[in-house]
Amino acid sequence: MCTVHKYSKGWFVKQLRDHGILVHPQFKSHLGNYKESELRNLYYRYIEKDTETLDSEQK
Repeated sequence: MCTVHKYSKGWFVKQLRDHGILVHPQFKSHLGNYKESELRNLYYRYIEKDTETLDSEQK
């Protein structure tokens, strides 16, 4: 089994794919083409924001 270091480029790609984001939402290109910083921005924009919204709605 291949392990990926948390918060590495591969980890962000895996998390985005697990949440249904297979290509960059704006540019429609493969996630592997982007730097770690761009992937981190996508992760926090789409996944963390949704998680915080769901948590606040449940309270």
